[in-house]
Amino acid sequence: MGITVLFVSVASMGGLGLILAAILAVADKKLAVQEDPLVEKAFVILPGANCGACGYPGCLAFAAAVVEGKAPAAGCKPGGAEVAEALAELLGLEAESLSPNVVRVFCSGGIEETVNDKVYTGIKTCISANIVGGEKACLYSCIGFGDCCPVCAFDAIHMGDNGLPVVDLGKCTGCGECVKACPRNIIGLTEHDEVVHVYCRSRDKGPVAKKICTAGCIACKICEKDDDTGALKVTDFLAVVDYEVSKAPVASVNRCPTKVIRVSDPVPGYENHFKEKIKEAQLTAEKSVSKE
Repeated sequence: MGITVLFVSVASMGGLGLILAAILAVADKKLAVQEDPLVEKAFVILPGANCGACGYPGCLAFAAAVVEGKAPAAGCKPGGAEVAEALAELLGLEAESLSPNVVRVFCSGGIEETVNDKVYTGIKTCISANIVGGEKACLYSCIGFGDCCPVCAFDAIHMGDNGLPVVDLGKCTGCGECVKACPRNIIGLTEHDEVVHVYCRSRDKGPVAKKICTAGCIACKICEKDDDTGALKVTDFLAVVDYEVSKAPVASVNRCPTKVIRVSDPVPGYENHFKEKIKEAQLTAEKSVSKE
């Protein structure tokens, strides 16, 4: 009797084990996630630093995001243009998609340049000070309390000695968190091949701007006259570049009386792209002069 019970028990457990194993085998095949071979190929292209500068926990996660279209091919900062171009070639992306975003601070009115016409004694944050206008006479300028700095997970932005944010273009991933944190919208996302920028956001009329800031746009329109691309126009008392027309209206830079229109610093790893845009602009200018 005891042997029979033991045999039945062992047989039952063995049979149950076989059934469960069969179920698991079928489930494994049915529920298996097919890995995209492109992810492995993209991963091999990356430097393997797992630095997180792309905004992902590691190179493999970034490779998967690029293949799925959730991250730009140019998102790998250490890899620079070489890695971006290799990823683009692998995935059949257009050259335009290689342009990485970085932030720039579009205000030149620091402590030395602007007039303070108020004393602010409230909470030392930009969002709080903005409610009552801050201390500076220019209501379009950087407030200077650095709300943009602590929100950056990559330590790419900090307050400079002159009271303006300074961006480390080598660390910036273009995540846009500092852009969201700025209550006056003086921080903006830009692409690596945008050569010329207007470092002012003031919409005050020229005479007013001139009185309260030595580094603000005064809407003199000299830039508009000098620009040979048609990309730069003064709108609502502020010079604005239309990057659809030209990324590098360099002729507009030289005679700006307050030096707010400038050739920007290139993004590390994309210096050659930057130089190419300047050469293209110069060739365009030469052709337009020869036609005249």
